[in-house]
Amino acid sequence: MASTDTTHRAGPRLRMPGAVAAALACPVCTSGLEPRERGLSCDAGHSFDVAREGYAALLTGATPPGSGDTKEMVADRLRFQQAGHYEPLAGALADTLARELTVPAPLVADIGGGTGHYLARVLDALPDAVGLTVDVSKFAARKAARAHERGGAVTADAWRALPLRQDCADALLNVFAPRGADEFHRVLRPGGVLLVVTPAADHLAELRGPLGLLEVDPRKDERLADTLHGRFAPDGTRELRFPLELTRADTATVVGMGPSARHIDPAALHARIAALPEPVAATASVRLHTYRPR
Repeated sequence: MASTDTTHRAGPRLRMPGAVAAALACPVCTSGLEPRERGLSCDAGHSFDVAREGYAALLTGATPPGSGDTKEMVADRLRFQQAGHYEPLAGALADTLARELTVPAPLVADIGGGTGHYLARVLDALPDAVGLTVDVSKFAARKAARAHERGGAVTADAWRALPLRQDCADALLNVFAPRGADEFHRVLRPGGVLLVVTPAADHLAELRGPLGLLEVDPRKDERLADTLHGRFAPDGTRELRFPLELTRADTATVVGMGPSARHIDPAALHARIAALPEPVAATASVRLHTYRPR
């Protein structure tokens, strides 16, 4: 698979297949981006840097405080993922797209994809596919840029215009991440597939009481429908429940990967986790929703 190489004296190399680079769009004016001497730019003159790790820095404007994972959070998340705790979920995503995608050389984009872990698992199952991870965190993008030889990464805010051309993606992934129906619909080709993963009501239920975690919003599926159903038609939901056997360090990581981490005093959380018997038993319970663009 040929890759776009923007190696010049003035800048580093963009690490992504040429087909992925060709799908990138300017986040300011939505016109196409091209490799230039100093990174990427569009015909309107908007220019963007390529980081030394190989991802394209396409964030525009100020992002709210607390947006995106920190360096420490990314390290924890990657360790948790590589330990295989969520492998049943990764396998389900890969199996679903291996079944659903029949076009040659599909482009898969993971919106809010973090370290690129799930996208890499999908690309392993689709030997002719290429992929892109979009995440607001530069620390996540550093990992995602090197997660798979047929993948690449950009930093961008999923709440704003996605830095992708119209109708360029054959599939979109959205795992525990922000979602915007209009932008998803714009970049997903007609006939493409959108996979959205949300926590079920009993996700990590065994940890909530002892650790004081937030409850899963009981209206989550209703809100998902309100967000997407004007642009997308539901095409099935798969329930996934599987046991987790965690160390206390794993437990701290899985809590840190969710919204509760921003609502619990770190010292109190550390003390509560230290009081748990090890290994810590919990249950992952999620829903894998499949959608088609209307």
